[in-house]
Amino acid sequence: MRHKLESLAVQTESLAVQTLVAVVRVMPDPLVRRCGSVLGLAFYTFDRAHRRIAERNLAAAFPVRSADERGAIVRGAFAHFGRLLFELLKFGTLSPEAMLARVEFDGEERARLAYAQGKGVLFFTGHFGFWELHAIVHALRFEPIGVLARALDNADLNAILERIRQRTGNTVIYRQGTIRRVMRMLQARHGVAVLIDQHIQSRDAIYVDFFERPAATTSALAALALRTGAPVVPVFALPVGGGRYRMIYEHPVEPPRAGPDADAGIREFTQRCTDVLEMYVRRHPDLWLWMHRRWRDVGPSTDAVPGMFPSAEHDVEEQA
Repeated sequence: MRHKLESLAVQTESLAVQTLVAVVRVMPDPLVRRCGSVLGLAFYTFDRAHRRIAERNLAAAFPVRSADERGAIVRGAFAHFGRLLFELLKFGTLSPEAMLARVEFDGEERARLAYAQGKGVLFFTGHFGFWELHAIVHALRFEPIGVLARALDNADLNAILERIRQRTGNTVIYRQGTIRRVMRMLQARHGVAVLIDQHIQSRDAIYVDFFERPAATTSALAALALRTGAPVVPVFALPVGGGRYRMIYEHPVEPPRAGPDADAGIREFTQRCTDVLEMYVRRHPDLWLWMHRRWRDVGPSTDAVPGMFPSAEHDVEEQA
């Protein structure tokens, strides 16, 4: 009986998303954004578990801000991620020409110079802004890239998301054999996109400061840069109003150096990458995933909370 109920819930969830995709396709853009905000704020109202996580995270990250200010950021973050869902579904229905018409690029020459080195490019960002849209249009402006991702538990929903992510030629790379596939893409002079703001518990985890608090962070980005010499470029996608987005390519982060103290170099490099992400989150705090338990002790979580927002549990490690 329990299995049947779980199967029915998965089917219902899949059908709801398929219906939503069909409806969003014909919605005018302002209504898409408005409905997304309403959905996000509905989760703010009813998803108390994630709301409490966000409130605790904001209180620790911005202790000098007032409770009202932090509350406004929490509400804004929930509304943003509702909009992100709707705008991603809408974006996935557009033609390549219509996608490019909605974006502007800042720092494009930095990406081109990175590609010109002929070692592939490691792009990194976090669960911030419109990172999903950035990867989609990057393939149109430059060339398709590999996108590291964690598969959703619902296979039907994951298939929908995968189709959107791969619509412009990108490749989604899941956990099995991650490092080998990334290495092959870099050796072929292609780009790979990595999220660095997840709490991880894998063997490559190191602790660096994020908002002045130790956070378990993947060292794989640094290890790949050290091993391949690929330049590392931070990327961010910001809304600029009216359904348009600015896709930013920041200055490359100086790679770690090989030598007897490589471990210290990898930690220092990972800290510098995290500092770049933190700079953007501080500027636009309502665009980051405060609902994720980013700071926690090593060990299995005892208070996982399912819901609209991803657990962001993904590690970059080679699988046998």
